[in-house]
Parts: sequence; structure tokens; C-alpha cells
Amino acid sequence: MKKILVIGAGKSATTLIDYLCEQAITNKWEVTVTDIRKEDALNKTQNRPGSHAEALDVADELRRKELISKHDVVISMLPAFMHSNVANDCLEFRKHLVTASYVSDEMQALNEEAKKKGLIFLNEIGLDPGIDHMSAMRILDQLKADGAELIGFETFTGGLLAPESEVGNPWKYKFTWNPRNVVLAASGGAVKFLHGGTFKYIPYHKVFRRTERITLDGIGTFEGYANRDSLKYLKLYQLEGIKTLYRGTLRRPGFCKAWDIFVQLGATDDSYIMEGSEHMTHREFINSFLLYHPTDSVEIKLAHAMRLDLDSDEMHMLEWLGIFSHEPIGFGKPGTPAQLLQKILEKKWTLNATDIDMIVMWHKFNYVLHGKEHEIHSTMVVKGTDAMNTAMAKTVGLPVAIATKLILEEKITTPGVQIPVTKEIYEPVLNELEKNGIRCSEKQVK
Repeated sequence: MKKILVIGAGKSATTLIDYLCEQAITNKWEVTVTDIRKEDALNKTQNRPGSHAEALDVADELRRKELISKHDVVISMLPAFMHSNVANDCLEFRKHLVTASYVSDEMQALNEEAKKKGLIFLNEIGLDPGIDHMSAMRILDQLKADGAELIGFETFTGGLLAPESEVGNPWKYKFTWNPRNVVLAASGGAVKFLHGGTFKYIPYHKVFRRTERITLDGIGTFEGYANRDSLKYLKLYQLEGIKTLYRGTLRRPGFCKAWDIFVQLGATDDSYIMEGSEHMTHREFINSFLLYHPTDSVEIKLAHAMRLDLDSDEMHMLEWLGIFSHEPIGFGKPGTPAQLLQKILEKKWTLNATDIDMIVMWHKFNYVLHGKEHEIHSTMVVKGTDAMNTAMAKTVGLPVAIATKLILEEKITTPGVQIPVTKEIYEPVLNELEKNGIRCSEKQVK
């Protein structure tokens, strides 16, 4: 009997676990779902046939090894920095591993040993990274097979609110993914990309000022900001020689300009602890980054520092978040600026029971074929059902679950540390996603 171990039963694991529990009944597999609190795992498995819920503190090495040794495939839905111990255990006990996270240097270092042991360590098989890789590679490979010369590829993805849930929210945004990742977005060094044959670099403090406006028919207008290091995909996508390569994140217009206030103030810094912050109010937090003045209010000082009118959209957005309120932050201990900001944001940016989220992904391909320039747009829109069954959970969890099934069925067999850019992986996963209502629509615009 095939056995699957899921480590982590958070928000993005809901659809993943539902899918695997259904497959467990059909294929007579066993699925064990673990979380630090057994109740959280049990809430996801719901005692369905073939499923088990267990408590697991990943720092408990003996318990972690015990569980991993008893399963055939391990799915790690932990934060990326916690995959390393799990991956090493999978090597020790010869188990396949699937994650939705970017391949870290530590993970890549395990490539040769995984190959020698015939193990598949499949990463970046969620949404972004994940569906973005697969949907792009299917078109890129087809264009190359047709003899086209690729001259430009741009891709944007956004985890957003559906229009009906944006009402009354000036940011038109709430957390649908790990809040910490949102607060620290683009802070890991200079953003890199290729534009018009020239290498471009944007330092963190300017990322949210360099945005691109994108209007998609029937969906609306968005702004995109550059995401991480696009240059590494020159090799991964086999696009050496391409003129433009750009990966970005989508938000609704106005978000980036307002978010940039936090960046410029230093409120997204995660490198130091703020003394006395366990007792801070929202207002005291934001005031701690502003110049001292004996009479001016926090609002006036912030508006002056950011060169904003007091009645500007940005000031209204900050007011809506409660940034100027006397409410205690409630973090409970001294924290970094980023940790405290996240705590404040979670009070307004956590999905309500009736909120509906939306995933939007958009690719633009520019190429030359038979001496003429052409352009293709590929668009994917997925809406959630409610705050539990979100579009984010569906688009992150389903690719992970489908890939796991394909590994158990021995339809994905290539060993080593890899991402889903080969036809062996992307073709069957995309086909199964389409059966589950997740599909991209292509349009030839030129």
C-alpha cells in the first residue's frame, strides 16, 4: 500500500489534502497529515477513509524521522527554510519529496545524491512558482518546435481579492498566502531582469516605485512590480539570447505607492528588534520611524516625510488599516519592524468567512516566426469559494497533489532535485489541472 506524508496543514494545504484523501479511497493509499497541533491536521482530514492525523513538531528529530521512514512520498508544506531537515531525512530513508517552495542552495546541494538513490525531489510545483513554470513552458516549447525565435517573455501572478470582496477596502487586498512573505516581498536583495537586451537591477527601496500597468479584458486593471531574480530563468527556461525576461507580482492600482510608504520608513525591516515594542500601540509603532516634533501630530509628520497631502489616497489607506490608532499591537514580545507591521496588518487583511479571493496569472510571449513579429497572451483566473477553500489553496495545493499522484503512479520518474519545466511533468499536471477547472486561455494578439 502506497503511503503519503503531508507535513503542514496550513491554509494552502486544504485543497491538497482533499484531493489526496479522494485519491486514497480510489487507489487504496494511506494519507497521513501532520501539524504541530493534531486538531489542525484532523480538521483537514476529517477522519476520511485512508487518512490519519498526527501531531508533529518538526524540530523533534526522532518523531520526524519515524514518520518519514514509514511513507513513500513526503510533501513538505512547511516554510521554505524548514525543508532542509526533511529533505535530508528523505535521503536517509530513500523517500521522494515534493514542495511548493523555490529551490534553495541547500536543496540544490542534494541533487547528486538524490539522483544516485533514484529519488525525485520536486520543488516549485505550486502556483508561483509552479503553474507559472508549467503553463509558460508548454507554450515556449511549442513555439521552439515551430521554429520561432523568442525575443520576449513577461509573466505576472497575483493573489488578490475577487472584485465582490474588494468593496470598502481601499487596498483591494487581503492576505491569501503567508503574510510574512508579503511583508518581506522583494527585500532579499536587488531585483534582476532583462529588458530590451539590457540587464536591469532595482534596489529594494525602489521596487514599489517601478511598476507596470496591465489591463486584462474582463478582469480589470492591475499594476505589476518586479519579482526576485528573473535572470536565473534564462537557463532554466532555455531562453539564452532572449531580449526581455521579466517576472512580476500583480496588485490593484494604488497598492504599490501606499506600500512603498512602509518600505521608505523602514517598517518592513526584519534585521533588528525594537526595544519596548511589546507594549507599543499602532500609533507609537509608526511614530518611532518619524522625526521628533513637540507639537505636530503623527499624521502631519508622516505626510510631511512622505510628501503627501493629508487627504491623499495613501493617507486614507493607512487610516483604514488603523496605523494611527491607539490600539495595542499585541505582539506579546519585542519584535522586528516587519513582525510588528505584520501583526497590525493581519487585523484588517485576514480573510473574513465570506471573503472570496482570486488568482490572476498573465504571460506575454513575443517571438519572430517566418520573418514576422508575433505576440501571444495567456491568462488564468481562478476564484475561491470561501475563506477556507480559497483560490490560493486550490492553485498551490492541486499541482502538489497531482504531482505526488504521478510520482506514485511512476508517470514522473526522472530523479534529482528539479522544478516542473520538463514535458514529463508539466503535460500531465496541466491536463489534470484543466479537469479541475484550472486552465489558461491563450490569445494571439499580433
